[in-house]
Amino acid sequence: MSESWYRGIDQASSRTLDSFPGGFCAPAPCAPKWFAVYTTPRHEKRVGQHLEMRQIEHFLPLYRTHRKWSDGSRVTLDLPLFPGYIFVCIQRNERVRVLEVPGVLSVVVGTGGEPASLPEGEIDALRSGLSQRNAQPHPLLKVGQRARILSGAFAGMEGIVQRMKYSYRVVLTLDSIMQSFAVEVDDEELEILAPQSSVSACPATSAA
Repeated sequence: MSESWYRGIDQASSRTLDSFPGGFCAPAPCAPKWFAVYTTPRHEKRVGQHLEMRQIEHFLPLYRTHRKWSDGSRVTLDLPLFPGYIFVCIQRNERVRVLEVPGVLSVVVGTGGEPASLPEGEIDALRSGLSQRNAQPHPLLKVGQRARILSGAFAGMEGIVQRMKYSYRVVLTLDSIMQSFAVEVDDEELEILAPQSSVSACPATSAA
């Protein structure tokens, strides 16, 4: 028989196998998700370098601040917005790769003891928003007037409002790591929300 006949049989067989429900083809891998990683204090940037060398996608939110040394000199520093944390985008079964990185202490997990993924929208908002607004670390707030940001990269995020001299500051919290940061906004960018009495639980951590 001709070569083209055998080729047609092979192609038909391939299509038939692919059409079987739960057939012989390997299932598609799950899409990577973002997870928070707890690091050794003041080693966030070093951990980021190790993740880069291992080609593990990561994100270290930074904020810019100005410091004055004892000799009177002034410097500009880029410091971690969430001290002790860095974010990685991995599949759940890649957790060991992250835990092997020097300086990594644990992956933040949820109440069930499994790694707790972060909403991708939060990471996207941080990535774009930190380049557009002045952000600073802020102590965790539980009580105060809540509001929703209406425009910009942080649109849709809710936080606690603090009045400043010429504008407002909204304290936003990542519940997964119970860390807060503050961004400055104008009053027309805010929607005041009704009071609520929900309390978030602190996250757990799990090492290898």
